[in-house]
Amino acid sequence: MANTFKFGNGNWATKEDSVLAYNDENNNFKPLPFDFTRASTATYVDSDGLIKTAANNEARIDYLGNTNGHLLLEPSKTNSLLHSNQFDTTWSATNLTVTSGQTGVGGSVDAWKLSSTGSSSRLAQTISTSGQKSYTIYVKKGSLNFIRVFARDTGDLNPSAYFDLSKGIVSSEFEVDDATIKNIGNGWYRCEVVFTKTIQDVRIYPAQANGDISQTSGDIYIQNSQLESGSYATSYIPTSGSAVTRVQDICNNGANEQVINSTEGVLYVETSALSNDLSERRFGISDGTSSNVVRVGYTSVSNRIIAVIYNGSNQAVLTYTAPDITQNSKIAFKYKANDFALWVDGVERSTASSGSVFSANTLNSLDFNIGGGSHFYSKTKDVRLYNTALTDSELATLTT
Repeated sequence: MANTFKFGNGNWATKEDSVLAYNDENNNFKPLPFDFTRASTATYVDSDGLIKTAANNEARIDYLGNTNGHLLLEPSKTNSLLHSNQFDTTWSATNLTVTSGQTGVGGSVDAWKLSSTGSSSRLAQTISTSGQKSYTIYVKKGSLNFIRVFARDTGDLNPSAYFDLSKGIVSSEFEVDDATIKNIGNGWYRCEVVFTKTIQDVRIYPAQANGDISQTSGDIYIQNSQLESGSYATSYIPTSGSAVTRVQDICNNGANEQVINSTEGVLYVETSALSNDLSERRFGISDGTSSNVVRVGYTSVSNRIIAVIYNGSNQAVLTYTAPDITQNSKIAFKYKANDFALWVDGVERSTASSGSVFSANTLNSLDFNIGGGSHFYSKTKDVRLYNTALTDSELATLTT
């Protein structure tokens, strides 16, 4: 048994157009970089908790929520707000004083203090949009412990949610598809509201309690607002006077036939999906086409993980419905003629005892979008290839 391909697991190296994987058998280091492209800048959270900007065609190793980092791959998204972090410009203030230069996420100095000067104090940005949207804002409590995130509908069913910034919870929600709060550290939270409405503006209200915006004094801190299409929030996209689009990440063409065993082996990935949005997302090894593939991924069934061997027809299709694919999982797919198994988080979840594989040296590429168009948008911590079909004991250890 040999672990012939390694990627991540806290060992990262990136440069323009590539991100490093390697083989280090017998202490002989051989680089096996992925090709990487993204025709725009993009932000990520570095190991110090600061929000940084990656240049065009530079992969992002993001440390939000973990200490070892993960490769962040996201679809193209647009922040429609004209000024994402300049709240004294196209944002209008009502009964509110807005003060810049505050300590922000990761110790930055570009956060803002919102100080109430009268009842129903708020910030608002006019924007006309429809369809499903995700609206996010970074927030920290001051002398006030709550924030209300609000979108004004063209009717009278205005989606909104209250967030308790002292407890880090969603206190209440109205006419929204979803509302979530994520701990960013040092008292900061990213609050997100997803709604499907035709709206005229978005608003931020400091609040003294759930359902109560009647205070005439008190303050909270905010930073980095975003309004994007879709059912979940992606990484922050800065804007300064106009909408800005972050282009999709593409990471492909890793490995080669020397480290991929076409006749048997294990494909391993430690990863989490960006969302449970019922889209198909594929990751795996192939001959550079969709005709011969070993892949794992997600399906149009809620929280479904799938593993497939295909060589012109399906030889094995193994599935497992996870509790939540947006949480980190360790997935291993063992493939060998008439011997296939899908292991997830220390447990064998599905098997198949018939089916063929490939002739030697057929497979030569590891890609994050096997099958064309089904990009494996994810937070991936670790990828490995083994050149033999591991034992049950080895697979249990690998995925635990």
